[in-house]
Amino acid sequence: MNLSGISNRSVAGRLLRLPLRLIPPELTLPILQGPLRGYRWVAASSNHGCWLGSYEHAKQRLFARMVHSGDVVFDLGANVGFYTLLAAAKVGDAGRVIAFEPLPDNVRRIHQHLRLNHIRNVRVMEGAVGLRNGTARFEPHASNAMGKISTKGNVNVSLFSLDALTDSKTIPDPALMKVDVEGAEFDVLRGASRMLERARPAILLATHGSAVHRECCDFLRSAGYSVLPSDKAVSSIDETDEIIATRA
Repeated sequence: MNLSGISNRSVAGRLLRLPLRLIPPELTLPILQGPLRGYRWVAASSNHGCWLGSYEHAKQRLFARMVHSGDVVFDLGANVGFYTLLAAAKVGDAGRVIAFEPLPDNVRRIHQHLRLNHIRNVRVMEGAVGLRNGTARFEPHASNAMGKISTKGNVNVSLFSLDALTDSKTIPDPALMKVDVEGAEFDVLRGASRMLERARPAILLATHGSAVHRECCDFLRSAGYSVLPSDKAVSSIDETDEIIATRA
């Protein structure tokens, strides 16, 4: 059942979600459906849709199709590790996943989910991704999935440039990048320009705000990428904030 397709503002949505309040927050549950069916998840570490298997229903299935055995995958904005776990399952022992997450509580959850599922092909980088290596101020949010780099932030976090990390071979070039970084997308791309030219990874990109969306699309086109909506039902790239970018 795709619970994410039923609004929690509707009567049906509220009634369906009511029993979820009774689940102990630290209970470990099997994921019930989707590409990660049978994997183990901490119930309240994030949206209950994660263990129900309905979280970002279409996107997780698209992502699973884009990952291949032996790939190197970057998960930028890994949160508590749902897409990290999905990538790790798909790339197998021959592949690697590099997960970037700045918030310590989220990083702890990523490691917890990796241990629960005996995953050993993931490297977790505790920090945000941007234009250059250094530090940044980070503004947490009530939702652990929605914090962002901001001058208003009260948390100092490490900042990584993908060019710096891949040029130095600290991490390998990716075949695929998932980018969901709450508004820092353009800085991520600019800080990865040499790597994008060299490795030509596919990119699954979520943009946050119309200005950043235009900047990212223009940058990717200038770098030789084709930019399309991730949902084939959407006719125009300007009508979505979920993008697939690929190069020949």
